Amino acid sequence: MGESDRYIDYNRKKLSLGDDRNSLTTLISINAVIFLVISFIKIIYYVTQSLPGAFENEILPWFVMPAKLITLAHYPWTILTSMFTHTGVVATITNMLWLWMFGFIFQSIAGNRKLIPIYLYGGLVGAIFFITATYAIPSLRAFVSSAELFGANAAIMAVAVATTTIAPDYRIFKMLNGGIPLWVITLLYVVIDFAGISSTGVAYHLSHLAGGFTGFMFVFSLRKGADWSIWMNNFFDWLINLFNPVKKQAPVKRMREKVFYKVGNQKPFVKTTNITQQRIDEILDKINQKGYHLLTDEEKNILKRAGESDI
Repeated sequence: MGESDRYIDYNRKKLSLGDDRNSLTTLISINAVIFLVISFIKIIYYVTQSLPGAFENEILPWFVMPAKLITLAHYPWTILTSMFTHTGVVATITNMLWLWMFGFIFQSIAGNRKLIPIYLYGGLVGAIFFITATYAIPSLRAFVSSAELFGANAAIMAVAVATTTIAPDYRIFKMLNGGIPLWVITLLYVVIDFAGISSTGVAYHLSHLAGGFTGFMFVFSLRKGADWSIWMNNFFDWLINLFNPVKKQAPVKRMREKVFYKVGNQKPFVKTTNITQQRIDEILDKINQKGYHLLTDEEKNILKRAGESDI
């Protein structure tokens, strides 16, 4: 078992799906709330026997993103809301399952604070590409007035590709002959996504590919030392503190490492870090905030020793 696998085992115990610090919980909750709100309004429209198409013409334009720039100018916020909007039960459940699977693995390896930024990046780039493709492709230009984009597919594709780029050989369902490589699952996801191209349109699925490319570039830049999530997380922190001025974040106190010196056959002055549950928790918090790749060699060694001793 590798060091990243050891960490994921710890993280399952420390950061559950219901934890309010879990970015994955936040994303799924937003998608679910918007779906329930739209469904509730839709039921009201049908119960009150509104005119046919009234719901689609009066309510949905506030959530879905139009391809036509003039219309988009009247609803600019839909660039953001469209990536959280679903209208069908099956589509909602399916997308949330994909998001849960890829998102859980991604935040376990890359850190909890990178999941929301990459989701938003994928959705935004997918939206921009959708508009561009609709105007640029002659066969689609005739439908620019009616073309609309909604759904989390582009954002989820970004998370899926980013996760696969980081750990393509990560295996799930290990009880099945050692597990299925993550790249196989991602390929299956892409195939399933494009299976409906005849009914949803070319631009719709091209936006998903644009989201996937964004996920790849996110990880590529991260490996080069450029973290695209920093400014976004700083903005989120500033916004939260702005609406909660009384609440001040306490500075992170780092526990002084307790060391002891081995005697006997060991060389003098050789010290070994004492492994405590508190120390392990501090390392896991660091991974959640910054990612596993930023751990020092000593911290990785502590996790390795803790995993071997089952502390």
